[in-house]
Amino acid sequence: MKLATYKTVYWDGLGIIVDDKLYDLNTCDPSIPDNMNAFLGDGDTSIEKAAVVEAKLRLQQIDIKAVENYELLAPVPSPASCRDGYAFRQHVAAARRNRGLEMIKEFDQYPVFYFTNHQAIYGPGDIACMPDHFNKLDFELEAAIVIGKQGRNIKAEKADSYIAGYMIMNDMSARTLQMEEMLLNLGPAKGKDFATAIGPLLVTPDELESYKINAKPGHIGACYNLEMTCKVNGIEVSKGNMADMDWTFAEIIERASYGCTIYPGDVIGSGTVGTGCFLELNGTGLLNDPNYQTQWLKNGDEVEMEITGLGILKNTIIAEPSNWSILRLKK
Repeated sequence: MKLATYKTVYWDGLGIIVDDKLYDLNTCDPSIPDNMNAFLGDGDTSIEKAAVVEAKLRLQQIDIKAVENYELLAPVPSPASCRDGYAFRQHVAAARRNRGLEMIKEFDQYPVFYFTNHQAIYGPGDIACMPDHFNKLDFELEAAIVIGKQGRNIKAEKADSYIAGYMIMNDMSARTLQMEEMLLNLGPAKGKDFATAIGPLLVTPDELESYKINAKPGHIGACYNLEMTCKVNGIEVSKGNMADMDWTFAEIIERASYGCTIYPGDVIGSGTVGTGCFLELNGTGLLNDPNYQTQWLKNGDEVEMEITGLGILKNTIIAEPSNWSILRLKK
């Protein structure tokens, strides 16, 4: 199924996409919640009901009209939490190489993640940025999962059953702020907490079954051959594949749930795919050519991310009027 949170002039709703048309799930079946958080909170119950609705819509057994003149929002507008992983070796190795560092051996010992701001979630559309954000403003091309049921101490062998669906994620990054703060070894904070875009749809695992492949040797969990691309102002700048994840989402769930309860509506990102941000692209370019022209996002730029089977997530970067400036690091 392809599920969506949407709004019209009159209401916000939870929809399902069938034959490229959006239908309101609660109108199709009033026992289905009218918002994504409550829908996910029902666990398998609402997902099973939605699957019945989808089947009936395809057979034209439900007499309702498709929703018109709507705008897609983030599929999960208010996640219970938002973690971001570090699953792609290519990105980690390239980013470290560009800083003159060897690949860190701990990458292969366990999957890591950090918590980002689950109250700064965007869907398709404009992303407002403050002046300091534009100092080396970056995108990060990622996939993400949404947790569909509560669990704790989940083994990787069973973890895929906790995934309600998949989305595209753009983990926006203000690199100057990020690099200054990380000198204090506490991880990213203001450089990351202003915007994370997800969407445009929540795609359930059954939709991706034909793309399923084996995980890499020594790893456990579902893996998918899904091409990932990012365009900025219509020009492709990044290309990778979800199959290149070294740590699977199942393994990340095992790590995240160790001694900790995960909940329906939790969002977990994959981390950046190889070549999936300007930080990596600029570093590689400068390593090969000192005269390489670096690129960062600026006001008015359109960022278009696409992952096979998950759709296209489009965002436009806009400057938020402000006279404020973050306290800079004293040199």
